[in-house]
Amino acid sequence: MRFALSALALLPVLTLAPDSSRGASLDGLAVDVRNASEPVLCAEKDNVTVEFANLQVRRFEIEVVHPVYIGGIRKDSFEPDWTACEDISEATSAVPPARKVTFYEDVDLWLTGYRFENFWRDRDVPFRIGDRVERGLHLVQLWVRHEERAEEVVVVYPADGYWRARPLPPVHLGGSAYGSSFLLGPIKQDGRPVVELTGISFDPPTKTFRLDFADGGSATMRIAELTRERMVLAVELDRAIESGPFAALRSMYVTELNADVARIALRPEQSRAWIEEPIMRFPNTRATDIWTGRTVPSRHNTSAPDMVFRRFRGAKTSDGGQNPRSTPQK
Repeated sequence: MRFALSALALLPVLTLAPDSSRGASLDGLAVDVRNASEPVLCAEKDNVTVEFANLQVRRFEIEVVHPVYIGGIRKDSFEPDWTACEDISEATSAVPPARKVTFYEDVDLWLTGYRFENFWRDRDVPFRIGDRVERGLHLVQLWVRHEERAEEVVVVYPADGYWRARPLPPVHLGGSAYGSSFLLGPIKQDGRPVVELTGISFDPPTKTFRLDFADGGSATMRIAELTRERMVLAVELDRAIESGPFAALRSMYVTELNADVARIALRPEQSRAWIEEPIMRFPNTRATDIWTGRTVPSRHNTSAPDMVFRRFRGAKTSDGGQNPRSTPQK
């Protein structure tokens, strides 16, 4: 493996994995959690897939939180590792963008888009903000201003529906890495899992993205909280996802020391205990809360955040409540 840990000094890790989030939601719906991961040797391939399905889910949260060992990192590691990568390489991947545009900017946030000549899936998805529409973008970044610094906190790849998010960086590092990606909406296979979008829009005052799906339906994703400790994304679907999973985690794992995600902790329905397993070996199950992350530092994207999927809810009722529990998708 290319990276050494000689420059990485770490404090002892004493906290159990689920404690890096704010704990279980206790009253959420249970969802089917499916492990579709496959082993690889290349650290630049997404081989981890964790899918979530339940026909009743309309709302849920994704918490993105720094790993438990973040305070002990003295030097981060986030450069690509092309070791054992047979069909991709630095030469084929490090191509400068053909186009860059900042298509919204105010005092507190701005959006920057890129188009690449070699992007793997050339699907034109319009991106709207107010009356302005940008087309043909392969990557869109959301930046915010915090304490007089520009911080990139969310990226989306419109052509395949992949998202990445991270909290504001810890003060002692000044920056942090992205790691795992996630998908929202009807997931299909096109060489790898994708979500086909017909449009994305963004509302700056509420920090809310709207996603329009190719097979009908839509979703919103609002940044409900953003601090130096965590980001919380509130997701709402306008209808049931009947064709399969409504969301998925995508990540990479080679070994526990070369991974963006290495472990998963799940809280089974009506259980007061977490079950923690290696990410590549956990069995398909049903759970109300799912944590994915690392308890020991990785050579790859050392500061990349953990992710928690939780607070799965049904549709809101006319009186502001929610529909009762029902069985998950088969």
